[in-house]
Amino acid sequence: MWEDDQVPLPCSRVRDASTFLCVLVMTPILFACLASGQASDDAHITPRPKAPAATTHATVEVAADRGLRPLRPKPLRHDVDLVLVPVTVTDTYNRLVTGLEKKDFSLLESEKPQQIRYFSTEDGPISLGVILDLSGSMKDKIDDARDAVVEFFENSNPEDDYFVITFANRPQVLADSTRSIGYIRDQLATTEPKGFTALLDAIYLGIDKMHHAKYGRRALLVISDGGDNNSRFTENELKRVVQESDVEIYAIGIFSRVLGIFTPLEERNGRKLLKEVTGATGGRLIELRSPKDLPQIARQVSLELRNQYVLGYRPQNDAHDGQWRKIKVALTDAGNRTGLRVYSKKGYLGPQE
Repeated sequence: MWEDDQVPLPCSRVRDASTFLCVLVMTPILFACLASGQASDDAHITPRPKAPAATTHATVEVAADRGLRPLRPKPLRHDVDLVLVPVTVTDTYNRLVTGLEKKDFSLLESEKPQQIRYFSTEDGPISLGVILDLSGSMKDKIDDARDAVVEFFENSNPEDDYFVITFANRPQVLADSTRSIGYIRDQLATTEPKGFTALLDAIYLGIDKMHHAKYGRRALLVISDGGDNNSRFTENELKRVVQESDVEIYAIGIFSRVLGIFTPLEERNGRKLLKEVTGATGGRLIELRSPKDLPQIARQVSLELRNQYVLGYRPQNDAHDGQWRKIKVALTDAGNRTGLRVYSKKGYLGPQE
């Protein structure tokens, strides 16, 4: 080792050796840096891939931020030994009809009569999710929408498992059952409607969260004033995952009263989508004339979920083919009255090997 005052004079041979060693060491590092920089540039300009049919909560947020392709989860139904069918009955004034008995119902699967082995009208706990539109078009409706969410939960069963999802440009979870209704109210009070409407993504996220639901009965309530204009997922993808799930979906639509060709296309599509999605699950779309009616209707939906008939049957079809099985619930002569309407899910996917 050289002392400070004994450093030898420069030598060309030493310089050449040092230079050679420096180049030898730095070249691989330089190439790695260039490759890394090139990969970063490529990732930045690569077009965002289209998302598939379903996703987890974490994946939704990643997909929204990075354009990654989410994975598709398995259907919620794992055991179809006993198929449970929640049923709502209303009269011509849209009022709930209670007091019916098992003999008042008939049930078909794939056009074949099924024996109703289970019948209940008890108010058991449910796993619930509220999906609230916070896009820019909700600015003049947000106060009533906040009240509607609180009203919905205040009329629920204290043992319910629940969560709240808000959405504008993308969906996000606002609160779950570890939070109180007061917390939800406080969180909603600070929200400011803005941005576009990722309705499809929000429903996807709600269905995905139901994979972790505490109870077998599961329901979503969507509150929105229009169609989708910012989702990664398509209507066909949404309909598929709704078909695979076992979740009732209700929607409260605050649409304009302009009809026909003057109705905005986005709103017409939104109304059609919500009608199809809710109808397939046994829920329904309730259209409002005024945002002021939101809290009252939210309360009505909450009470409706408390006053459903739950029918259970064991399918005669024991094939494990994963095929769609159509369900039809109707009132028998004993239970039929003029103007009554029956709401129930349209079917389910059979088991697979």
